[in-house]
Amino acid sequence: MKTSVTIENVKVICFSPTGTTKKIAKAIAKGIKFKRTEIIDISKPEARKSTPRISNKDLLIVAIPVYMGRLPSFVKEWLQTIEGCNTPAVCIVMYGNRAFDNALLELRDTLKNRGCIPFAGAAFVGEHSFSSDEYPSSVGRPDHEDINKAELFGNSIFKKLSSIISHDDLSDVKVPGIFPYGGTTELWKVDFIGVNDNCHHCGICAENCPTGAINFKNSSQIDIQKCILCCACIKNCPHKAKSMKPGLMKEAAVRCSNFITRKEPEIFLT
Repeated sequence: MKTSVTIENVKVICFSPTGTTKKIAKAIAKGIKFKRTEIIDISKPEARKSTPRISNKDLLIVAIPVYMGRLPSFVKEWLQTIEGCNTPAVCIVMYGNRAFDNALLELRDTLKNRGCIPFAGAAFVGEHSFSSDEYPSSVGRPDHEDINKAELFGNSIFKKLSSIISHDDLSDVKVPGIFPYGGTTELWKVDFIGVNDNCHHCGICAENCPTGAINFKNSSQIDIQKCILCCACIKNCPHKAKSMKPGLMKEAAVRCSNFITRKEPEIFLT
């Protein structure tokens, strides 16, 4: 399938410890209906040891979850190793139904500074990392409606690229946010994960930890200096052996569960 701007590949970069961000990124790519699509999942440490080559014949989709209103600092550092070449780019952030604050602006600016043209962006809602049976928050999202809107967004991206003659016709998308971004990229360093007797030390949590914070041989040993509070270990445990201890994180989970009014995806396209 050809467009007016020559695009040979769609490259989808996503950081998705619990899988929600990746679902949306793949749905957008599906909506673009381009046969040559490459998914680059940087959720595990080994995947971030190299940087993909990006050219002006690629369409780059970058999807990142929001942490405390910002991009995760170590993910941003990895993104700053990308070398674009007037590469058309789509910026996606995933948040837990409260607010995406300045994260989408930060992602747009990061990609622009790396030689990309971020002409489209969106903020989607996913189940909050802190969500649990006790304190549910945006459970089940992205749902069917979200996925459908993501595919339609992909359709709009394809139509946009079909309507222009050259990369010079693309301009940076305007998205909400304030610079300087404010907030903090420093995450809490807290011992918040409890491990019960159901733990078989199977290693699934360690395998899925995005920062290698969990000991493969002893799953109860967690390096809080590496932990990014994503709760992937809790959500991926097949034995329900992990949960939040009482304390700062659980209090935050309670606050997050108070945001019950459904928020819809926000789409931005030049």
